[in-house]
Amino acid sequence: MQPEIRKIVTYDEEVMIEGFKTAATPWRMFAVAAVVRNPWAGRFVEDLKPEIMAYGPVLGGMMTERMIALAGGSGNAIEAYGKAAVVGLNGEIEHASGLIHTLRFGNFYREAVGAKSYLAFTNTRGGANAPIMVPLMDKNDAGRRSHYLTIQFAIPDAPRDDEVVVVLGAAMGGRPHHRIGDRYQDLKDLGHDVDNPAAV
Repeated sequence: MQPEIRKIVTYDEEVMIEGFKTAATPWRMFAVAAVVRNPWAGRFVEDLKPEIMAYGPVLGGMMTERMIALAGGSGNAIEAYGKAAVVGLNGEIEHASGLIHTLRFGNFYREAVGAKSYLAFTNTRGGANAPIMVPLMDKNDAGRRSHYLTIQFAIPDAPRDDEVVVVLGAAMGGRPHHRIGDRYQDLKDLGHDVDNPAAV
């Protein structure tokens, strides 16, 4: 059992000027999307595990290799990361979730970039040209707001009704003119510790 991949789409964006001010270094975000036939489209399947276990390693390995290549060959260059899936109209949100919410998919990427944080994610449903939103966060520090980012793009002919678009995203740095602080100062101001319950 292998995923039937119709095509791979790469998105790459470099911002030189943000907020009317030149960035010290270009702000770069990029993504790799695999357009995959949905093996469960048009029917209710109780046990999704066989396809998840078969598809996860293939997609995770192949897409991670492409992401690292886009980063210049080193996972260390990636500072923020995330994932997304958009299922076509003849599928369930559970199908989108199934293909990305498995360690057999995400661990390839997490290990390649040396991450500690979980992968930020979205899983949505839509037709061809549906917006693909890939939320990102710092790979090692979930409270670092400079790296709360979103990649947005669309594929004109995907997903078809019987497809899922599976996506990995990355940023080489945070927002160029970050100035809203991090979670930690807010927590301190509120008298909370880093886990956010009220301090005793």
